[in-house]
Amino acid sequence: MTRARRFLRDNGLTLVFGAGFVLTLAGQAIAGHADFNNHLIAEQLRPVSFGGYLLTSDFAVDVTENWQSEYLQFFLYIFGTVWLLQRGSPESKELGKAGLEADKDQKVGPYAKADSPRWAAAGGARQAWYSRSLGILMCTLFLFSWLAQSVTGAAAYNEEHLRELQAPISWLQYLGAADFWNRTLQNWQSELLAVGSMAIFSVYLRQRGSPESKPVGSAHDSTGVEGG
Repeated sequence: MTRARRFLRDNGLTLVFGAGFVLTLAGQAIAGHADFNNHLIAEQLRPVSFGGYLLTSDFAVDVTENWQSEYLQFFLYIFGTVWLLQRGSPESKELGKAGLEADKDQKVGPYAKADSPRWAAAGGARQAWYSRSLGILMCTLFLFSWLAQSVTGAAAYNEEHLRELQAPISWLQYLGAADFWNRTLQNWQSELLAVGSMAIFSVYLRQRGSPESKPVGSAHDSTGVEGG
């Protein structure tokens, strides 16, 4: 097997989803540009170029409001599954393993292996940070994308109001506006529904060959068992 083919095989999941992200983002930009110009024409205003649309707050807020909800989903899921359980779901740990688990189970400190990450064998703050680094990153990305949504949302909100000859509002005022919370909560509820549905549906339904599903023949109450 050539090096290129091995790279594609070893990174197929990331590459396919990464390519899908780029294509759908491009599609969103094309459709959003057309929709944005339709609104401008309806208001008897001059349409903008595609490049100009990519720099508008309308495009930025549409992108960031989806990003923040996705990162919120992963942040809550990563931290929630430390303590919360669902009998029969491969998305849950085994029923007796709620919590941070023992050092031996987590292969940290004196139980680290030769191929373990270096900070897994370290003690103190480095190990504590690394032990939570994935959740911390997801939380950070969520907060930054939510902040970006609030800033771009305020700009888009004010641009629309100015076109209608209404007074703009400050960023802090926008944080309490219905537009901000409507954008935010409609995304949050969909993410929470998706995660909850996956947790309970995976108790009774199967997908052969997927690590997100139990083996087809596993009992419904088998918990923390994943396929391969």
